[in-house]
Amino acid sequence: MLPSHTNFSGKIHGGYILSLMDQIAFACASKHSGNYCVTASVDTVDFLKPIEVGELVVMKASVNFVGRTSMVVGIRVESEDIHSGIIKHCNSSYFTMVAKNDKGESMPVPGLVLKTEKEVRRFLTSLRRQEMKKNHRKETSFNTELRNEDLEILRNSHKVELQY
Repeated sequence: MLPSHTNFSGKIHGGYILSLMDQIAFACASKHSGNYCVTASVDTVDFLKPIEVGELVVMKASVNFVGRTSMVVGIRVESEDIHSGIIKHCNSSYFTMVAKNDKGESMPVPGLVLKTEKEVRRFLTSLRRQEMKKNHRKETSFNTELRNEDLEILRNSHKVELQY
């Protein structure tokens, strides 16, 4: 990592790492599908440890799950101090990528052949995560009506003054 990639605290900027992760997810998904792919969503990005200038960064990507036209690409980010050889797990995230044809239409993607127990676990974990996302979308779908229980939550919050 170069000094030009740093944020104001001198660590590698998280946005730069996210950009690299997006490129890796694109390459992995495009290779699997044989089509151009676009990012549909990114699940939970936790920056676990900072990346320092001069460290080598390794990003490992795998297609963990496939739907009809989408794929979940798991990405693990590690950094290595080239002087000490110490490797840090800095970030893991899951990108949902959608395959597109030349007209921009979603395209079916090939299935996965799960060869190892690790691949089976990744697939099942992704399947569960997809179900949780669907349930979350249902629970948090935009509702223009204020409910009494919502207002009560606001009234009980120590960070909000409700003048409504």
